[in-house]
Amino acid sequence: MQPKTIIFLGTKPIGYECFSNLVSRQSALNIVVAGLLTQSRKEFGERFDLTSLALEHNIPVFNSLDEIPECDIIYSVQYHKILKEEHIGKAKQIAVNLHMAPLPEYRGSNQFSFALLDQKTEFGTTIHKIDPMIDHGDILFQERFPIPDQCWVNELYQLTHVASVKLFIDSLQDIVNGRYHPIPQDDLIAGYGTSLHYRKEMADLKLIDLGWEKEKIERYIRATSMPGFEPSYCVVDGKKIPLNPA
Repeated sequence: MQPKTIIFLGTKPIGYECFSNLVSRQSALNIVVAGLLTQSRKEFGERFDLTSLALEHNIPVFNSLDEIPECDIIYSVQYHKILKEEHIGKAKQIAVNLHMAPLPEYRGSNQFSFALLDQKTEFGTTIHKIDPMIDHGDILFQERFPIPDQCWVNELYQLTHVASVKLFIDSLQDIVNGRYHPIPQDDLIAGYGTSLHYRKEMADLKLIDLGWEKEKIERYIRATSMPGFEPSYCVVDGKKIPLNPA
């Protein structure tokens, strides 16, 4: 049987782990990884350099979505651009995205922070069909898990990272073989609700009003204090004071 061709789009450590697994299973799954599209992220270092991994295995590296050739499957993991119809159409079988949040509840960015601010007790990760809208396509696979009490945003991120890699690995053969039953997200909104958030919203969330109740202040600090990023802050007498978790 002719092997299926897959184009991988991805960044960040989660993208590297999934891409590495995909490359290592080419023979077992009867697939060929026919190309990579990524974004240089120096903050993650050489350890998570997808380009180096691709070149090591003689996998073509593309510079833009317009360079994607026809293939059987497009697989996106934390890729930073929205695919248009002409890009999605390059995949003869399906184009899928691994979104590190439960859908339809949390589309877009900053999903970990908003789940904590919303006092959710459950989170998850989702593989869905790509359409031209943001995290909007039919759900193919999903894994949900409880959010620990007093959870911090980096802790929720790590829990989701582990669950996402596992979901990618466990469902990959089914995706390659077309064994999935798409569920329209509109069918689930009544039960779960939905939201769409953007990166620019985080700046406003970090401003803490010291007049809030103690619980709300602590919740906002837990939800917005991601290591490596600017911490939450308050303003006293016109002066910006960072609220470091320590």
